[in-house]
Amino acid sequence: MRWLISLYRRARGLIKAETIHREIEEEAQFHIDMHTAENIGRGMSPEDARLDAGRRYGNLTRLKEAGYEIRGGGWLEPLWLDLSFGARMLRKNLGFTMIAGITLALGIGANAAIFSVVNAVLLRPLPYKDPQRLVMIFGTRSSAQDLPIGREFNDLRRENHVFEHVAAFGSQSLNMTGSGEPELLGNVTISPNLFTLLGREPIHGRAFLPEEEQWGNHRVVILSHNLWQRRFGSDPQVIGRTITLNDEPYIIAGVAPPDFQFPNRGVWQAWFPSRVDIYTPLALTPEQMNSRRYPSHAVVARLKPQFSIDQAQAEMSGFAERLRQQYPATNRDKGIRVVAFHQQVVGRAKLPLLVLLGAVGFVLLIGCANVANLLLVRAAARQKEIAIRVALGAGRWRVIRQLLTESVLLAILSGSFALLLALWAVNLLQKIIPADLPRADQIGIDARVFGFTLLISLLTSVVFGLVPAIQASRCSVNEMLKEGGRCSGGTGQHHFRNLLVVSEVALALVLLTGAGLMLRSFVRLISVDPGLDPQNVLTLGINLPGDKYRGPHRGVFFQQVLERLRAQPGILAASAVWPLPLSGMDDTIGFRIEGQPPPTSNEWPGAGPRPIGTDYFKVMKIPLKKGRVFTGNDSGTAAPVVIINEEMARQYFPNQDPISRRLMFNDGQSTWREIVGVVGDVRHMALDRGLRPEIYWPITHYHLPMSAMTLVVRTNGDPLDFVAAVRNQVHAIDKDRSITNIQTMEEILARSISQRRFNLLLLAVFAGLALLLAGVGIYGVMSYLVAQRRHEIGVRMALGAQSRDVLVLVVGQGMALTLTGVVIGLIAAFGLTRLIKNLLFSVSTTDSMTFSMIALLLAGIAMFACYIPARRATKVDPLLALRCE
Repeated sequence: MRWLISLYRRARGLIKAETIHREIEEEAQFHIDMHTAENIGRGMSPEDARLDAGRRYGNLTRLKEAGYEIRGGGWLEPLWLDLSFGARMLRKNLGFTMIAGITLALGIGANAAIFSVVNAVLLRPLPYKDPQRLVMIFGTRSSAQDLPIGREFNDLRRENHVFEHVAAFGSQSLNMTGSGEPELLGNVTISPNLFTLLGREPIHGRAFLPEEEQWGNHRVVILSHNLWQRRFGSDPQVIGRTITLNDEPYIIAGVAPPDFQFPNRGVWQAWFPSRVDIYTPLALTPEQMNSRRYPSHAVVARLKPQFSIDQAQAEMSGFAERLRQQYPATNRDKGIRVVAFHQQVVGRAKLPLLVLLGAVGFVLLIGCANVANLLLVRAAARQKEIAIRVALGAGRWRVIRQLLTESVLLAILSGSFALLLALWAVNLLQKIIPADLPRADQIGIDARVFGFTLLISLLTSVVFGLVPAIQASRCSVNEMLKEGGRCSGGTGQHHFRNLLVVSEVALALVLLTGAGLMLRSFVRLISVDPGLDPQNVLTLGINLPGDKYRGPHRGVFFQQVLERLRAQPGILAASAVWPLPLSGMDDTIGFRIEGQPPPTSNEWPGAGPRPIGTDYFKVMKIPLKKGRVFTGNDSGTAAPVVIINEEMARQYFPNQDPISRRLMFNDGQSTWREIVGVVGDVRHMALDRGLRPEIYWPITHYHLPMSAMTLVVRTNGDPLDFVAAVRNQVHAIDKDRSITNIQTMEEILARSISQRRFNLLLLAVFAGLALLLAGVGIYGVMSYLVAQRRHEIGVRMALGAQSRDVLVLVVGQGMALTLTGVVIGLIAAFGLTRLIKNLLFSVSTTDSMTFSMIALLLAGIAMFACYIPARRATKVDPLLALRCE
């Protein structure tokens, strides 16, 4: 209670001090005015009369300061008085306060919104124990990077000296049946020690046991917290219950924590489900354990405290060399790379987010330049007030402190509105943010974002307030107290104002150039032919458990489904494929060409395998270039055939006819397959990825393990209207089969370019805002200069100057500053646009057309901003201008 009483007394003292301060100011002003009048009556000039009055009653200032100290205000009292006076001045000039506040709120709010994304994605630590010690381990080859680790995993786990724990993980969707509707669950298969490695444990039940890594003991499952709530009603007694996954019984061993999501977005996202529902043990059959080819998995490890990533990389390089010598048949050209886990999660998102953060920082600087110009104009209007303060004994630092206090108040007010703007902007960003942005679900306003907003508000108050305050304090009291006198501020103030205009133009040009390059890149990207027609195509995923649909049974199931779908009204064609084009997933299979020397085990040329159903090319409208497509006669026991794409024909059959040539694949079948057709190229991975060889199989002839396929259906109307019909036909054959990933091909195409669209949209918004602020800034400066030169313009027109001469004078002055900013901006853009090289597609960072068009656009906006004040200047009445002076 004692400190509350003390605080109350101090507050009461401050209120009294403010009242005394106001009374003394009013008394001082009264005496100064009276004494000035008396001096003028004695024959003194107005200038000398005011100076004499100020010197005579300057002791009031010392009396005032002494009175404050006696009343116990302490060091807080002058600060409180500055704040209260600054608040009154902002309230008195609401027009200035609103314009400057909105300008700063836009800049600060945009920075806070983008920082919230950067904070969530790049700065916030991963939700694991000591996340800085987590790494991922990849295999590398000369022809590919970031390969999964295969049989080397067991060697690595057994022989390394730098890792506390090593765990592998993979992905395999599982179909849950038995209670309720069948549902395809996103499943991650993990080593039993993964939860221990990450420093997280289930909130109910237990983690996996070491023996559950063995085949036959692996039918246990850990539920995600979301699935536990959604399908099991948050029942803690669920532990030990049996559920059916892929027609096999699994025992529930535990429930993961609510904030646990592994793997995070960004870790080979295309190969892992966007939503993880369950975790199962990574168990290999004895045959798989003894193979050095299959299967392959992603590997995560935890470094021992005494080792760094560089030391781990050195040991893994030596380990890879030992494997190359020990197993030359499979590891001859294979290396190992160690990457920080955080880098793997956010690596691809880092550059775009930093570019956006830099762009929005430029917007804030332009806003600060505008507010600084407004403060210069406002300081010129407050010349008499500043003169009286100085005449009463206020020092230069006292004037600067008061003006800076007002700037800080304005910045804090703007920062408060900026937080509200940032909240709205974050909600908007969460709606338009691309699905593949890692950790997007954690974006929000937290304490760090709040602190960043407060810090940037205070910094901007210094940036836009310090120089105008210094300029205002330099004015001569003698000039300011003259009747009709003004403080020009000297050449320094003019130079500073010109510098602000040049800086605004240069910053805006850099932003506009970056946005222009991104726009040209995006236009070229969307003009790329994907090789298929996505309109009116519906896609649906189906998972088929291996035990029930092994070998030819898989093909029979899809044949029955497709026959039923083709008989439905409104469905023009139906087929199946894996993987779906533009889904981000791909695979590689090695092949050899009949008549050519057989390759060694590590030299098989690779192509993308595409198992498809009949009518696939009809559904996707992929053109047939040569030969024929698959028919019903190619299934079952017919002679095995394949179809290749044009890129494969160009690479491996140059100046030859590939039809009737035969291929053999390293799929363990040792079967020659005849090429019966060549089809057009499809941009399978993404529109900005290059073409690669592709080989199409009939579903019934594809023998590699494959548990999922995608149905593709072309309709004569909205594809989503046919979802129920497709589901009914699938359940008519097997009621336990679930359908997932229901989307149109147009949605898939749009999602494949969503990251580039998101970057372009935000950069374009920031560039447009920068252009608007720069135009307003140029207009404001030129308007003020015209007002200051009103007397000069009146004299010129009285001496015979025409309106055209005045127009050229004003516009020429503004354009000179603009062109200087354009030149500086072009030089800066030439260097800074190189930072976005990896974000562009088929556009050079020094594209001459973009640079020239942006420069012309900015010059045109600046000319328009200069023309309006210039037009106003031509209407100055020479007689009125001279009479006022």
